[in-house]
Amino acid sequence: MPEVRVVGDGIESKIYPIAEALELAEEQGLDLVMISEKAVPPVCRVVEYKKFLYEQKKREKELKAKQQKVVVKEIRFGPQTDDHDFDFKKKHARSFLEEGSKLKAYVFFKGRSIIFKDQGEILLLRLAQELEDVGKVEQLPKLEGKRMIMMMAPKK
Repeated sequence: MPEVRVVGDGIESKIYPIAEALELAEEQGLDLVMISEKAVPPVCRVVEYKKFLYEQKKREKELKAKQQKVVVKEIRFGPQTDDHDFDFKKKHARSFLEEGSKLKAYVFFKGRSIIFKDQGEILLLRLAQELEDVGKVEQLPKLEGKRMIMMMAPKK
């Protein structure tokens, strides 16, 4: 006859035959819930099933709340962005990295401005160099269609 380890409030924690464990739960007007089926013998708890489900959901919700969500902020440059605009956008990029967001900086080439792709790359590498104290480059500048994209992550 298979046996289970029974735990619960006001119950002596020991190994019972399944029939006896079910009887024990019924005497208290509660349910027998399997907690760990991989254990030898399996572990069951005498508890109110609805309350057990509620607590389990609550626990999962707490774990989910503790997880960090990755936010990606974008900054767009033109291939011929001048120094003042560059500094202004760099200041925003710095604040994004400091708050813990990832940064996606890209140079957008309109029309024939694609001939300045080396200037775009220089611009992104300059941004990475000037922000190296708060972020690290995850993806070096790479041309994708009409955009040259570079990804940066905050330093921990």
